[in-house]
Amino acid sequence: MIVTIKDVAKRANVAPSTVSRVIANSPRISEQTKKRVREVMEELGYHPNFQARSLVAKSTQTIGVVMPNSAYYAFQNPFFPEVLRGISTSAHENKYGIYLSTGSDENEIFNEVVSMVQGRRVDGIVLLYSRINDKTMKFLHDSNFPFVVVGRPYENEERISFVDNDNIYITKQVTKYLIELGHRHIAFVGGSLHFVVTIDRLNGYKLALEEADIPFNEEYMVHEEYIKENGREAIRLLMSLDSPPTALVTQDDLIAYEMISHLEDMNVNVPNDISIISFNNLMLSEHSKPPLTSVDICIYQLGLEATNCLIEKMNKPDSLPKRITIPTKFIERKSCKKKK
Repeated sequence: MIVTIKDVAKRANVAPSTVSRVIANSPRISEQTKKRVREVMEELGYHPNFQARSLVAKSTQTIGVVMPNSAYYAFQNPFFPEVLRGISTSAHENKYGIYLSTGSDENEIFNEVVSMVQGRRVDGIVLLYSRINDKTMKFLHDSNFPFVVVGRPYENEERISFVDNDNIYITKQVTKYLIELGHRHIAFVGGSLHFVVTIDRLNGYKLALEEADIPFNEEYMVHEEYIKENGREAIRLLMSLDSPPTALVTQDDLIAYEMISHLEDMNVNVPNDISIISFNNLMLSEHSKPPLTSVDICIYQLGLEATNCLIEKMNKPDSLPKRITIPTKFIERKSCKKKK
């Protein structure tokens, strides 16, 4: 037998409209009444029909989450499960479901987001990347659709809500750390210049070099595309320079692990021959050989705060754009050493 909202109302001795307001967590209903109604719902095994409610309320109770590429490739990077954990926590607390994008390239992602918005499949969107000249972000902004970005927008920064770390400052500090260890030949490895996070980190790296009167050397830059194509060859060419680097700033821990593996095959020891520092502080970093010095960018918090910000924006469409900066933690381990 199917339990209806009227059955709950009768047992709780309230009007059906009161049960509806309890389900919607309306502030007009007292906590005592909410408690009594929820107890009856649990006792009778009543589950609200959110699909039917969404047709009435013109709300899907669903948040769209858009990744920079297909879910298949994104989930190979531990960043995305962790940021989704933060998103899920906030969504669950606010009774929202999650709709994950499945587009595998920029055009597919754009078309899927247009479909999400125009088909009203979601109430708001969390973009898990910030790409330069991104037509998806421009579409969301021009459509005045609620969205929040994890990362600093390339354009319209003052008009878009976003959650990010201070990537310029952080990278400046980690590069300065290597300089203070005596390194002057420091390479910047990984990251696509199509994404704002790479641009910001590269700028931080350059600022640290400039302050230490160390000239920027284009040969010490290795791009993500080259690493994906042939990481072994990329590091071999870097180490075969007339003045090979004695330290690496890598875009994330996964790239750092790969570099350590290739260097080991070349009989180059980390940290005795070369120091490595990275970002994300993945769980494996503590157990890698050597344990990796990394910046904990608080991935879970990025997802949590972005979703909190989005839900606030959906509830208060006229609220001003927010910039939320998540603090980071520098985790010093054994992959860096003073230069001899």
